Amino acid sequence: MDMPEPLSQPQRVILVAVDLGEYDVEVSLDELQELASTAGAEVVGRLWQRRQEFDKATCIGAGRVAELREYAKNLEAQLVVFDHELGASQLRNLEREVGVPVIDRTMLILDIFAQRAVTSEGKLQVELAQQRYLLPRLAGLGESLSRLGGGIGTRGPGESKLESDRRHIRRRIQSLERKLAALSARRENMRARRKKTGQLIVAVVGYTNVGKSTLLNALTGAQVLSQDKLFATLDPTARALALPDGREVLLIDTVGFIRRLPHHLIEAFKSTLEVAATADLILNVCDITSPQSDEQLRVSRQLLLELGLRDTPILTVYNKCDRLAALPEVFGRDTVLISARTGMGFEDLLAAIARTLPPAQQQVRLLIPYESGALLAELRREGKVLSEEYTDAGTRVVALAPKRLLYKFEGMLIGES
Repeated sequence: MDMPEPLSQPQRVILVAVDLGEYDVEVSLDELQELASTAGAEVVGRLWQRRQEFDKATCIGAGRVAELREYAKNLEAQLVVFDHELGASQLRNLEREVGVPVIDRTMLILDIFAQRAVTSEGKLQVELAQQRYLLPRLAGLGESLSRLGGGIGTRGPGESKLESDRRHIRRRIQSLERKLAALSARRENMRARRKKTGQLIVAVVGYTNVGKSTLLNALTGAQVLSQDKLFATLDPTARALALPDGREVLLIDTVGFIRRLPHHLIEAFKSTLEVAATADLILNVCDITSPQSDEQLRVSRQLLLELGLRDTPILTVYNKCDRLAALPEVFGRDTVLISARTGMGFEDLLAAIARTLPPAQQQVRLLIPYESGALLAELRREGKVLSEEYTDAGTRVVALAPKRLLYKFEGMLIGES
């Protein structure tokens, strides 16, 4: 999928929102402005209003549309971004009345994903999400995307896809789903091998732009893109991390969460998030300096619940503590205060990870055939044999065995102590 060349000048953008009283609109617009800046736009104005419900034709109503038209003309805006999902008829009506291209929050997020995706799987996930979003909106999107000519919201399927009929897009969606299913099966096999060898996985999750990639770089020396932008990284990155107790775990960065992430985007990008669903421990990173830190944690926890993570242990990691004049009191045993930039609190973090992860050894009862004496020698060397009994069938052993070795004794396990 070819990407358009970057625009020489950032597009001038106006942000629009409707306040239905469901959330803090100004905070949401702040985030939308960050998203627009990340996509390469220059936000030149904002417009929002309180309403009881969205206008079915234009989302904001005829009077506000007329105001938006004059606002866009005076500010020489090239694009309008709505902080809500718009239907095909709303897109069509707004563009006709305002006179400039209009996109919505989801289209903006998809545009950023299209810029950030690096791996083949990430690119497939981006196109799948775009095609699914495009299908019910063909009537409203065709004119706008053909006029944008490489601007925000046009990355991905592009104009040629819009000339295709719905049947063609449905076939493309099915093709993408098959390719992703094959990649998912391959990833599942790799995960099964890690489980078999006792490989422990720690997933780094959290609101976007809280310093997850910086933390991964600092702890492991990984060269992951780390910028002060939303969604600076899209594809998950895995690196080995040594713990104080001698164990080595796999530390995996994931795509950042945002408020009101549309559910179909969670589904479309599940491959980047399902790492968390199979992790032995989750580090929920939060920016302690943000006025919305409590809201960030709430969003992250809610999305983790939507992924079905109710039993996986979670450590709350407050990052950027070096920017505080005085550190707050530790909030609990499952909370750590750190600075990914300076390394402050890393010793406490590593100790907390080691403490929270499942134990490295498991007490088992084995019947080891005499012809497998090499395995018994390895068990003595790597674990701790508590008792031995020689029988006609082999050596009956009670031992503390490293979990990473248990797969070698498949068929010999006669119980756990």
